[in-house]
Amino acid sequence: MLILTKSALALMTSFLLATTTALICIPMLRKLKARQSLSIYLEDAHRKKQGTPTMGGIIFVTSTFLTVFLLLFTSKMQFTNSLFIVLFTFLGYFLIGFIDDFLIIKRHNNKGLTEGLKMGMQILIATIFFYLFMKDGNEPLLWIHCLGIKWDIGWFYGLFILFVLVACSNAVNLTDGLDGLAGGLSVIVLLALGIISYGSDWLAGYKEISLFCFILVGAILGFLVFNISPAKVFMGDTGSLALGGVFGAIAILTRHELLLVLLMIVFVVETISVILQRYYYKLTKKRLFPMAPLHHSFEKKGWEERDIVKLFLVIGLIGALLAIIYGAYL
Repeated sequence: MLILTKSALALMTSFLLATTTALICIPMLRKLKARQSLSIYLEDAHRKKQGTPTMGGIIFVTSTFLTVFLLLFTSKMQFTNSLFIVLFTFLGYFLIGFIDDFLIIKRHNNKGLTEGLKMGMQILIATIFFYLFMKDGNEPLLWIHCLGIKWDIGWFYGLFILFVLVACSNAVNLTDGLDGLAGGLSVIVLLALGIISYGSDWLAGYKEISLFCFILVGAILGFLVFNISPAKVFMGDTGSLALGGVFGAIAILTRHELLLVLLMIVFVVETISVILQRYYYKLTKKRLFPMAPLHHSFEKKGWEERDIVKLFLVIGLIGALLAIIYGAYL
């Protein structure tokens, strides 16, 4: 019961800090003209969102770190190597997103970091993660838990980790296109990761990783108070890259990387839709979908934004429940 009590305390603390931070941060972002620039290809319904403050990821990233420091200071949480790796990854991808958003705002268009530079910075953080991960005594093993298989894939595991972290961060980034969509799905993913992490009792510091998940859940819920339709703030790359990076980091630390396909099923489908759209257009000069990512195709078909979000959240929840069954019990 102690972990449940701690989790509830952590979640509520981060939620209150996030809502308070948002009340301070959103007017400041408006004053600084940190406004969202939207694609010209979006539906007319999105035009009214032009000028909505972005960089809202600052809200839940800041409140998460404040809550972690508070719990560490009051000895309600222990500082472990695993927690340090998670915090480093979270902060690293947050800074990449922050720089990208800052450049977009400064230039008053959608041109932030170049794709090459952005990818290079993501790979750099992933490389440092791999170094810290291996230095902590971890072996290059790919685990298939339900079959009891531990497969030593040697140096290829390093490339696998790079792929997981970069893919996760970009997947959340691509999905962040409708009010409350990426945030709501992230809450579902983190709740599942928190449960799975607590079941990974062979990992040193597994309780702290689980607690971190619930801290971040509370922070995102506080952010969602201002992000659900009609959104008063967007998370931007500042938030989406940080969330994707931390999903990958926790999955790797708990050796549930393959489980991300289920946990992040909506993010995965959204990303695949973008990849297919891009390469299909290059080959045929035609579009495979009305618009990518996939949620915009639903809009093109006449779906209401809130209905799309509800559908995707249900699909995400089903995927997360299946992941919990596999990751925590099988």
